[in-house]
Amino acid sequence: MANILKRFTDIMSANINALLDKAEDPAKMVDQYIRDIESDLGNVKAETAAVIAAEKKAKRDLDENTQEMEKMTRYAEKALRAGNENDARVFLEKKTALAASRQSLEQIYAAAQSNSDHMRRMHDKLEKDLAELQQRRSAIKAKMAVAKTQEKMNQLGSSIGNAGETLSAFDKMEEKANRMLDEAEAMAELNQKEATAEDLMRKYDESSQTSPEVEDELAALKAKLGL
Repeated sequence: MANILKRFTDIMSANINALLDKAEDPAKMVDQYIRDIESDLGNVKAETAAVIAAEKKAKRDLDENTQEMEKMTRYAEKALRAGNENDARVFLEKKTALAASRQSLEQIYAAAQSNSDHMRRMHDKLEKDLAELQQRRSAIKAKMAVAKTQEKMNQLGSSIGNAGETLSAFDKMEEKANRMLDEAEAMAELNQKEATAEDLMRKYDESSQTSPEVEDELAALKAKLGL
């Protein structure tokens, strides 16, 4: 019971909104608070009922004492009117005894009333906090889900940014490869032209070295063709 009362004291002094704001995972904290409060609320109700019953009994005892004292006064008055002073004295002695116990009854009732008020406040706060947490649980969990989704999107955005840097590097490499290919093709064209000039030179060099018979036959053929 001491642990439960300490927890009640902690709950009474706690600002749940402030605790939720500081919590690393508010959704889990809400669930834990709800479980704790639901678990304790039954005990609180039972204790509150017992304390209220004790308060009512103390009040009833005090009221009965008051009524008895008033009754003894009335009987003492009746005895005096009837001329029975000794009887009146007995009633007044009884009233005096009741008055002596009244102070104790008043103290008991005051303590019971204080305990009852305290338990009522704890009970009411528990019910209020429970209702508030139940209302906020869905909203908090929804916000946490949105936050986690946003976090994943941020991570994905970071990955996409890295991919963009990679693509940029590939673009640069591709540009360099294209430049090297263009240079190679240009060099090939230049080499091709040089080769053609050399081939022609060899061709004419070779043609100048033909035999006289070939030259004679070539001249006869040109005459026949009228060239």
